[in-house]
Amino acid sequence: MVPEPGSRPHRAPIDRRTVARVLLQVVTAAALAVNAYVHAGLASAYDTTGQHITQGTLFRLEAAVASLAALLVLLIGRLVWAFAFLVSASAVGAVLLFRYVNAGALGPLPNMHEPARWPQKTGSAITEAVGTVTAFVGFMITGRSRSASARAGAPRGDEADGGGS
Repeated sequence: MVPEPGSRPHRAPIDRRTVARVLLQVVTAAALAVNAYVHAGLASAYDTTGQHITQGTLFRLEAAVASLAALLVLLIGRLVWAFAFLVSASAVGAVLLFRYVNAGALGPLPNMHEPARWPQKTGSAITEAVGTVTAFVGFMITGRSRSASARAGAPRGDEADGGGS
């Protein structure tokens, strides 16, 4: 269909679910990126804490896993929401645990109890909590859309939830 002269071309409306999903992807990836940045930046300061596995090594591992989760959330979207949730939830859980509980050394892992508060730690905990919530919501939104689409007989795969990412 050709538009009339002087009229605007017709644009397909943007699905609200798609907008919500993309926004959740961006916020979750940003939270994971902050998590990775903070842990990578602090790793060298903790290289002396621990015998077999240092706290610095654990911080580098956390930074790598959070970076991977951030990239996957942006590139793959709905397939990695559970992974992003687990990365973020474990990070915020560790910050809270080792802030309030002196668990001591756990096997080869060092005692990471650190009751002090400081801006990077607080900022990291907040972004990890945000990442946990947004990953959970992303998981719930994409999970529901897939099951509702399947009941309605919609195509399986990315077409079922209105997007490819």
